[in-house]
Amino acid sequence: MREAVFLDRDGVLNKGYVRDGKSYAPRKLKDFKLLPYSIWAVHRLKEIGFLVIVVTNQPDINNGLISIEEVSQMHDVLRKKNQVTDIFLCPHSQNENCDCRKPKPGMLLAAAKKYNINLKKSFMVGDRASDIEAGISAGCRTIFLQRNYKEPAPKDQEKTFFSIHSATNYIIKQKKGLPCQVTVI
Repeated sequence: MREAVFLDRDGVLNKGYVRDGKSYAPRKLKDFKLLPYSIWAVHRLKEIGFLVIVVTNQPDINNGLISIEEVSQMHDVLRKKNQVTDIFLCPHSQNENCDCRKPKPGMLLAAAKKYNINLKKSFMVGDRASDIEAGISAGCRTIFLQRNYKEPAPKDQEKTFFSIHSATNYIIKQKKGLPCQVTVI
C-alpha cells in the first residue's frame, strides 16, 4: 500500500482571501496565487515517496459564484507548477449534506481506494477544523496550519505549524524516523 499527504487547497497551497477573519477561495484565475514553499513542499513530499493529493471543498461552484471551468484552470496551475498527484474536489454547498464535503472523509476515502493508500501512514494537512476532522475520520495523521482565522481551531490534530515548510519538514522527519526539531518559518 502507498502513503499519501492530503493537502487542502486554499490557505495551504494557494492564498486564501481573509475578510472579517474568515478565509475565502479566490474566484478568478488572476487571483489564484501559490503560497511560498508550496511548490517546494509538494516536490519534497513526492521525492521521498508520498503521493500528494489535494482535497478541496469548493462550494462557490454550486453556490453560483464561480464556474467549474474557472476552478479547473486553477487546478491546471496546481498540476503544472506543483505537479500534485491528483485533485479531489467537492463542489457542493454547505447545506447539500454530501459525503464528499469535509469534514466528512469522502474525498480521502475515494483517493485511498483509487490509489491503494494506507490511510494510517498518511497525513492530512489543512488550515481549518473541517480538514482535521476529515483526516481523523479517515484514519490519517493530521497537521493543522494555523492561520488565525476567527473560527474555532481544531483540538485533536497531531501537530500545529504556521507554514507548509515546517509541516513538510515534520512529515519528512516522521517518514525517516528522525526526531522532530522543526524550525518555524
